[in-house]
Amino acid sequence: MPDAITLSQTPTITIRPWIDPVVDEHGYDPRSRYVETFWLGVLGPTATWMVRRLAAGLDQHPQGYEADLVLLAKEMGLGFETGRITPFTRGLHRCVMFGLAHAIPGGLAVRRRVPAVAHRHLKRMPESVRAAHEEWQTRSVTLDELTRAHQLAMAMLDVGDAADTVEHQLLALGVTEVTASEVADNVARLRPDDKVR
Repeated sequence: MPDAITLSQTPTITIRPWIDPVVDEHGYDPRSRYVETFWLGVLGPTATWMVRRLAAGLDQHPQGYEADLVLLAKEMGLGFETGRITPFTRGLHRCVMFGLAHAIPGGLAVRRRVPAVAHRHLKRMPESVRAAHEEWQTRSVTLDELTRAHQLAMAMLDVGDAADTVEHQLLALGVTEVTASEVADNVARLRPDDKVR
């Protein structure tokens, strides 16, 4: 089976959803604050943006789609040439290496949800990031806080905001990171047609 580097031999690959019931249920949206805060230092910026873009494509085409690597690289401000190792190609490889995608014939299966950062990666992070992760994982959220944030999020969707902007808007309104992430995730599941506009 090809790896991500081998896939760079062709300008177009197939992207399919990686079905993982546990991570699909308990993981984080690739565009979430959790991924920005805890996965970015593991993946690096190119691979983080890449998994976000590939997952957004799966929002629009849930069964899968053909990805034009030349176009995707240009949209990310990078270059792509078939058969060459580039920052873009290394980003694809990092998505596979860290378990956010895996090679399938002619393409990649990509996670629509990102698992929690593994302990082995957390050990390499600065103490402040490890402490923030511990707080994120153990913080309790009150029902009142969740209800209020959910009502705000639904109102945002009702006036036409895209679901992928709700988390950032809730944060701007003073909702805590954990609550904003959970509520944005819940409304995206409730209203999948509002995911991206």
